[in-house]
Amino acid sequence: MTLKEEALEFHRKKKGKLAIKSKVPIKTLADLALAYTPGVAEVSLAIAEDKKRVYDYTMKRNSVAIVTDGSAVLGLGNIGPEAALPVMEGKAILFKELARIDAFPICLATQDTQEIIDTVKRIAPGFGGVNLEDIAAPRCFEVEAALQDIGIPVFHDDQHGTAIVMHAALTNAAKVVGKKIEELRVVVNGAGAAGLSIAKLLTCFEIADHVCTSVKDVILCDTKGAIYEGRELDNSYKEEISKVTNKKKVQGLLEEVIKGADVFIGVSKGNVLTKDMVRSMSPNPIVFAMANPTPEIAPQDAKDAGAAIVGTGRSDFPNQINNALAFPGVFRGALDAKAVRFTNEMKIAAARALAACVEPTAERILPGVLDKSVAKKIAEAVKKQARAEKVVRK
Repeated sequence: MTLKEEALEFHRKKKGKLAIKSKVPIKTLADLALAYTPGVAEVSLAIAEDKKRVYDYTMKRNSVAIVTDGSAVLGLGNIGPEAALPVMEGKAILFKELARIDAFPICLATQDTQEIIDTVKRIAPGFGGVNLEDIAAPRCFEVEAALQDIGIPVFHDDQHGTAIVMHAALTNAAKVVGKKIEELRVVVNGAGAAGLSIAKLLTCFEIADHVCTSVKDVILCDTKGAIYEGRELDNSYKEEISKVTNKKKVQGLLEEVIKGADVFIGVSKGNVLTKDMVRSMSPNPIVFAMANPTPEIAPQDAKDAGAAIVGTGRSDFPNQINNALAFPGVFRGALDAKAVRFTNEMKIAAARALAACVEPTAERILPGVLDKSVAKKIAEAVKKQARAEKVVRK
């Protein structure tokens, strides 16, 4: 049986991957009186008197809404909310398995920016946090920005989860090859949600100097080549990042700008990086080919061309760089801290905690995705940072 056949049969038999499990028994009338009527009325009245009590008496303190419009699902593209549901279910079970968080898929039948914003605001009272997922750029930026002051932390995982894990991976890879972060010249291929967020985190964009060390330079490439200040660009988010990246205003397509680079980070599409391009990089280059299911270059091809460290998004190759290493712990920490928003400094704290989970080698720069100790360590770092910045409920 092929993986496709096995996956389809698995999901058909299980009828999805999620179910609601009660925390309390309902076996007697006394149970019913406490959990529902008439006892629950007293709880509702207590919350009506002081809304903050909702965190004491309900599941809100440990719940996350996973919100998508189905417009940018995995590498499959705009396949719609119904087709996005199995992916959101998968994310929900990782929240539960790795961080004990109750997460709920919310698949919206709209791709209108304002409608998504309004919907999330309206459902926010029932959740402790919101994980935005698989919403296409630039809409995802607009949605996330508009939801930063709704009283609960909102996090677009395709942006920040990817950037956190990539930052940790690069920290450890640089250590293995004997290079300093501040000396690295990085080329990021792909200027969507993930690429822009990675570029921001690596250049310490809007992050306090004392908690972040910037790489020497990042050159971000879209389908037309290197992004630089002054180039005609198709959205304001690329224009914003052009002011802090590509300091020498290098121009050209990927095959030109990658020459002499220390690091290649691909968040684009398969088979765009060739062996010759890898050979043109600096000695002992680092190659993170993240496109799924087909990486920008096959790992063995990258190694044959001289790459010292290769990472991908796939679990069947060494050095899997996966968002699941970040988002469970990041949300666990935010919920435990009673955070009202995520800050850039919290993301750096998460990245550093993740990097510290292993003593890196060329074949193991990050811990395994299913290592439950990782979420705990990230959670503690995020909680500590949130409290230090005082971005928590009073």
